[in-house]
Amino acid sequence: MEPKRRIPESELVLNPDGSVYHLKLKPENLADTVLVVGDPRRVLMITDFFDRIEYEGQNREILTRTGIYKNKRLTVMSTGMGTDNIDIVLNELDALVNVDLENRVVKSEKKSLKIVRLGTSGALQTDIPLNSVIVSEYGLGFDGLVHYYQFKQTDEESLILDAFMKQTEWPDSLPKPYLVPASSSLMEIFNQATFFRGITATASGFYGPQGRYVRLPLNYPDLNKNIQQYRYLDHRILNFEMETSALYGLSRLLGHEALTLCVAIASRAKKEYNQSYNEVILEVIKEVLNTLCKV
Repeated sequence: MEPKRRIPESELVLNPDGSVYHLKLKPENLADTVLVVGDPRRVLMITDFFDRIEYEGQNREILTRTGIYKNKRLTVMSTGMGTDNIDIVLNELDALVNVDLENRVVKSEKKSLKIVRLGTSGALQTDIPLNSVIVSEYGLGFDGLVHYYQFKQTDEESLILDAFMKQTEWPDSLPKPYLVPASSSLMEIFNQATFFRGITATASGFYGPQGRYVRLPLNYPDLNKNIQQYRYLDHRILNFEMETSALYGLSRLLGHEALTLCVAIASRAKKEYNQSYNEVILEVIKEVLNTLCKV
């Protein structure tokens, strides 16, 4: 048997106390079910419902709390914005459960985390009202992140993706899109009839990459319209956000279960925005927490 590869210090950086570099967590600080959010303040909103907090730590925009809600141990973590942050968070979460950090070798037995993202997004279809909850059946990545890893599309995913690129006349100068499904088991758990289900598009930015024009003219002004009009069988693109494709892609590669639920706080199709969305977020938080207790 070949000796296990030792992961060099430069490839997996640890802090002097043995915690992973960016998250500043040790394995015992992490629950098997993880809620990820963008905003550190939303970590506090969620964990205010907890019966008790076991651990709290913060590094930069990453705030982590682990505690108990109705006898369920959960970790809640802010990731900040963007797929680049998700790349850090997912790799370090995986290292916490699947790498022997002391000896710097991958463990023989792997653990699969359940990772649920609770976020906000802009709805792209006119039939999706403000404050609706959108469950991402697929993450459609415009960010290019998974192409840095050994990632392959299935035949079914390739058909959906090829139809998208053809219908939208996807420009060669932009990163090649990729498509990743959500965890089927988590999709079954979050099967509320009031939730919308469809493809979520993940952009590499908030303004130009999502078709927003403030002062800088857009290179592809019709791209959003083409994205909205895309149809393949029963698939259509419901919303724009900035993290899901990386969450799904890396979770698949690393063997974790992932699902995104986003509140539509804006309608890109109707040019509407709800400034008082926190009340809606609180109701969704309670529903998500109670649903996770059944897992």
